[in-house]
Amino acid sequence: MADVVPLSTSLVMSSLPPRQALADEVYARLRTLIMDSTIPPGRRINIEDVARQLDVSPTPVRESLARLESDGLVDKLPLKGYRTTELLNRDQIDELYELRLLIEPHSAARAALTVSDEQARELRAEMAAASAASASSEYTSYQELSNHDVRLHDLVLEIAGNETIRQAYARTHCHLHTFRLAFSGTFGAHTINEHAQVVDAVLARDGVAAEHAMREHVEASRVRISGQFEVS
Repeated sequence: MADVVPLSTSLVMSSLPPRQALADEVYARLRTLIMDSTIPPGRRINIEDVARQLDVSPTPVRESLARLESDGLVDKLPLKGYRTTELLNRDQIDELYELRLLIEPHSAARAALTVSDEQARELRAEMAAASAASASSEYTSYQELSNHDVRLHDLVLEIAGNETIRQAYARTHCHLHTFRLAFSGTFGAHTINEHAQVVDAVLARDGVAAEHAMREHVEASRVRISGQFEVS
C-alpha cells in the first residue's frame, strides 16, 4: 500500500479505445504523474496497484513503464518491479546545459542556412500549435506545450542535417528531465516567445541571428532551472 501514491481518477475508461490508444493514454498519464511528482522521485511503482487505480489491465501499465524506462523516468528493479528515478542534481543540470550550449546554437545556425520551404512550413505549424495549446486547461496545456518543446528543438536539429547529433541529443531526454525538475515554472509564454525568436531567425535564413537566439534561449532556460536549487 505505501509503495504507490494514490492516483487521480481523471483517466476515465468509459468506452474502451483501441489497444494502442489505451496504451498511449496510460503512458501519457503515468508520465505526467511522475513529472509533476504526484508519484515522487524514488517511489516504487506496483503494476497491479496502478492498474486497479486506473481501471485498466496490467498489460498497458507494464508497456507504459517499459517506455518510461527508456525515457529515463523509471528504473526496473530485479524482482521488485519499477521505481521512479531521482531528480537531476545541480551538477547534472550544469552538464546537461553545457552539452546543449555546444550543440544547439551551432545547429540553429546550420538550420538557418539549409531550411527548405517544406521545413519552413513545419516550423510555422509547430509555433501555431504551441500558441493554440497555451489557451487550454492546465493539464492539457502542460502536456501539449512540453511536447511542443521537444518537437521544436528536435525539428531544428533535423533541419540542421546531422542525424548523429540529433539522435545523441534525443537520448539525453533533457526536456523531460528539466520539466520534471521544475514542473510549474519552466515553461510558459517566455519559452514560446524565445522559440519564436529562434524560428524567425531560421525562417529569415540568418545564421548569426539564429545562433544568437538559440543561445539566449538555452541560457535563459538554464537560469530558470537553476533557480530551483536556490530554494533551501
